[in-house]
Amino acid sequence: MLSVALRTLRARWATFTGSFVALCLGVALLTVTGLALASSATAPERAPERFAAARVVVKGQDTLRVPTPIGDRESRLAHPRPVPAATVAELRRLGPVVADRSFPVRAADAPADLVGHPWSTAAFAPYDLATGRAPRTAGEVAVTGDWTRPGRQLHTDRGPVRVVGTLTSRGFENAVFFTNARAAQLAPSVTQLAVEADAAAVREAVGDSAQVLTGNARRLADADPGRDGEALTAMNSLFGTAGGVTAFVSVFVVASTFAFAVAQRRREFALLRTAGATPGQIRRSVLTEALAVGALASATGCVLGSHAAPRLAAWVVDNGLAPAWFTIGDHTWPYHAAFWTGLIVALCGATTASWRAGRTGPTEALREASAESGTITRGRLLCGTALPLAAAVTLGLSLAGDPADLLHRKSYISRPMLLITAAALLCPLALRPLTRLLTWLPGACAMLVRENTAAGMRRTAALAAPVLVTVALAGSLLGATATLNRAKTTEASERTTAAFVVTPPAGTGFDDAALRRLRTVPGTEVSPTSSTAVHVLEDDVALIRSEARAVTPGPLAATTRLPLAAGEVSDLDDDSIIVNEEWQRHRVGDRVRVWLGDGTPRTLRIAAVMTTGTGDNGVYVTPRNAPGATVDRIDVALTDDADPNTVATALRKALGPGNGQVLTRDAWLRSTHPDTNRTTRLGLLLVLGIALLYTGISVANTMVMATSDRARDLAVLRLAGATRRQVLWLTAAEALTVVAAGALLGLLVSAVNLAGMASALALLSAPATIELPWQALGATTALCALLATTSALAPAALALRRRPAELAGVRE
Repeated sequence: MLSVALRTLRARWATFTGSFVALCLGVALLTVTGLALASSATAPERAPERFAAARVVVKGQDTLRVPTPIGDRESRLAHPRPVPAATVAELRRLGPVVADRSFPVRAADAPADLVGHPWSTAAFAPYDLATGRAPRTAGEVAVTGDWTRPGRQLHTDRGPVRVVGTLTSRGFENAVFFTNARAAQLAPSVTQLAVEADAAAVREAVGDSAQVLTGNARRLADADPGRDGEALTAMNSLFGTAGGVTAFVSVFVVASTFAFAVAQRRREFALLRTAGATPGQIRRSVLTEALAVGALASATGCVLGSHAAPRLAAWVVDNGLAPAWFTIGDHTWPYHAAFWTGLIVALCGATTASWRAGRTGPTEALREASAESGTITRGRLLCGTALPLAAAVTLGLSLAGDPADLLHRKSYISRPMLLITAAALLCPLALRPLTRLLTWLPGACAMLVRENTAAGMRRTAALAAPVLVTVALAGSLLGATATLNRAKTTEASERTTAAFVVTPPAGTGFDDAALRRLRTVPGTEVSPTSSTAVHVLEDDVALIRSEARAVTPGPLAATTRLPLAAGEVSDLDDDSIIVNEEWQRHRVGDRVRVWLGDGTPRTLRIAAVMTTGTGDNGVYVTPRNAPGATVDRIDVALTDDADPNTVATALRKALGPGNGQVLTRDAWLRSTHPDTNRTTRLGLLLVLGIALLYTGISVANTMVMATSDRARDLAVLRLAGATRRQVLWLTAAEALTVVAAGALLGLLVSAVNLAGMASALALLSAPATIELPWQALGATTALCALLATTSALAPAALALRRRPAELAGVRE
């Protein structure tokens, strides 16, 4: 059987080229993603940046720790605690203490990420003066980098300042150094400080009131010390999804290729049976062919992946998806995983085909008719029926238990695979009536397309299946994000009743003076709110963090319509809280133990309960229960006799230049419209790109394999009087008809998948409107149509170069 299989591969190399390319590409992608995942499993600890030259850094507590029966649970505080004044006084007895303050700075014609510090902290990076001198007065600053020069006047959101010096950049920030006194005015709170003293003495003085950082731990005093871990987590999700889809789609391509190849070779197998070959020998022959193709393709894919992985690492770094230090490490397990996965995929794809080949009877060699029957096997029908039932059961359990889980990315990416697989398995049953419906018009061309697609149903299914998978993936994945974003937008629109929304510059808040000025604008009801967080311990073991807003009940009711399931907004006070139905305890009147944004424990009464919605219905508390929070949004309602234009002008005047912007309700809703984050968007585009690539491979392979079968049909048409152009038009029409059928089936699968998400939104009392990505679906279908027609016309045109009588096998 080995010699027969090898001779078959040599004689039918075109038949197996598509499988080889698909497997090789799949293994290469699996190798690349495996190497990327292995290299990003752990992030190397960064060296200290801002405090590299500091001896000891004392940082206020920024982590909440709650003891539970199974150990302490931790969560980041929304408002890190400042270092207590008593602790600072005790530290001053040990040695020099330098208070650190960091705050965003905005200036015209300057980097967007400017951050302010007191001058005394510049020595800890350390920064060196390149030009000019240090700031000495409140109106002077020194900046890092070469984007400006001494003597330039800057108009910042912190007031006008003059640059008196520049410092050599250290590469991790664009800093603006004020005098110590001016920095203390701009940022009164001290959350960390540098101490020139013995570390042991500092720890004894500090106790549990703050953190003492020495050595490499000083990096925790830098801005966003967890950014590397967050970037790697997002990248792992991106590559994990790409790897999963690669394996998922490659199984379809390989399985359909082997199934179609076996269908084409039924007479060949029948002759082997007539010559005495047993069914087992036929099956072993097919599996041996798959083993040879799979081993060679997998090995080639591993080599390609080893060369592509470093280029991928450079690409993700250049596009900001990974930290600058990210590179591909020296790992071996991704090669083993990719190689054996590719080989298993090849063997699994050929298994069903081998059983079909083994059932070929000797009398098949006597058949002259090429019409196909029984295009769907019993096993395929069973699997295709079981998968929708499994999808329905799992969907029902999720809707009954936790509908919110269906809105998570891992769910709306993985769940559609069940229905897509089922549709691909059962598509031969739907293709015959669907193609007849698409070719219902009278005429010879429509009749020929209808009969040809019906007679070659295996060829039709092999072409339609990858189109179905690609369109269904595009509709399900992009439609899920669009549907969820539409629901969030509608929620925000229904919740916001204010005429204007006043927002500060990014990363800042409003001070008391700005609030007083805005409150004096006539004809308005002003509702200032702050971002904060609340923690609750569920089941005595799970510490859950909920985003919250600090509000004043009266103004809130005038500017916001909360989606309440029970209770009243007016019942909110300093001893109560508004929660949503996602909380474990959410009955009005119950008291819940919570930890506020700065870690302060409180027991609050539930004043009202909101519906769960899309997850943006957070928690509401009063400003007294949000210590450390600054006002970052002001909603403004109008009285009945107020003129909107007059009020808008007065609000902008009261706000002052550079202190934020006054937006109408509609403008604010547009500016805060939820968009899919960049990493997720790139991940979905990568998934769809992989699917389209495999579609092209599958379609081209199917058309090339079918050329030998179609050659005689095309010759008969030529002998019947059809011109070469007419035959090519007919070939293109058949390809477009099959693509249209596959796209319609894919659209149907997308609609069913999105209906599940809409059901979850309805159960969560969120707007449930299905949003299909028509533009993406149209582009995907057009690309599939282009691939199909090109792959159909190219071999047909080559075949038509021969004389019709020669193609038909007629002697002249």
